[in-house]
Amino acid sequence: MSEPEAALELEGLEVAYRGVPAVRGIDLTVGRGEIVGLVGPNGAGKSSTLHAIMGAAPSPRGDVRLYGRSLRGLSPERVARLGVALVPEGRHIYSSLTVEENLRLGYAARRSHDGLDEDVAWVHALFPVVHEFESRKAGALSGGQQQQLAIARALVAKPDVLLLDEPSLGLAPTIVERLFETLGEIRDRGVSILLVEQRAQLTIAFADRTHVIANGALKLTLGPQDAGDTARLTAAYLS
Repeated sequence: MSEPEAALELEGLEVAYRGVPAVRGIDLTVGRGEIVGLVGPNGAGKSSTLHAIMGAAPSPRGDVRLYGRSLRGLSPERVARLGVALVPEGRHIYSSLTVEENLRLGYAARRSHDGLDEDVAWVHALFPVVHEFESRKAGALSGGQQQQLAIARALVAKPDVLLLDEPSLGLAPTIVERLFETLGEIRDRGVSILLVEQRAQLTIAFADRTHVIANGALKLTLGPQDAGDTARLTAAYLS
């Protein structure tokens, strides 16, 4: 079987804050319609990688390409309009706005409003709570409901690539299970996903492949068949 077309490519990507390296020359590819995991210990460089893709972290060297087009030097707003959406750690919804008002914020990054109604209907089907509670203040939602809203807001921008930073953080196991099922449905629609997660074994079992990052460098790549190999995973975390 041929490899899927590369949707997102990182080549020699580096991130440094005030001269201190956070990401050290990583290479990574997410194919069209793939889910690729990125796991590792706290402070390993996972979030910095996502922020660098969005143009929101200082990157002295390396390249980020979306379907072959370099995103280097572009503002986060421009990266979003080209088809990359980030759901940051902590959700970052606006508590004082209604659910619907939060959702509408995602419209601003769309390249075209053609098909907007259909995309909103799809998001409502994926996350019924977004439609059911559309008039409720977003701050009144539970943590799991807020996470659904955050992902829905990113999806109405109609991205080619969805970046997720710790989407399961603080959620109950049953909610996490449903969240991962939903990510599979999003992939089936052709959206490519780069998934940063704390639940390493769950991510490895679920994603097409998962990279382990430690000390800012990729240490190991695992497939679903490796989900039970805790010895290799632990060694990579500690390397």
